[in-house]
Amino acid sequence: MNLNVRGIKCPVSEETQEFLDKKLKKLEFADDYLQDLDIVMKRETVGQGFHIEAQLHFKWGSVKQVSYDCYELYEGIEAIADKIESVARKEKSKVIEK
Repeated sequence: MNLNVRGIKCPVSEETQEFLDKKLKKLEFADDYLQDLDIVMKRETVGQGFHIEAQLHFKWGSVKQVSYDCYELYEGIEAIADKIESVARKEKSKVIEK
């Protein structure tokens, strides 16, 4: 799985990257069929929150998108990791192995 993390108006620090990597460890079950994972963390200009968006690219061509709005970045990372795991499990259950 190729992981791409970008920050818009908020730099992705080494500490943030390590926290994200730790949370995404639960996606190890999806390494066989999750090809790319693109995560964009954006600091909102109105208010004090963050918008975190993830695109999951599966090997069979399907692309799913999840997002989460939050006030705390690390809370958002935890929530988006849970959403990514849920979508990956749901998408895998739809595919029938031949």
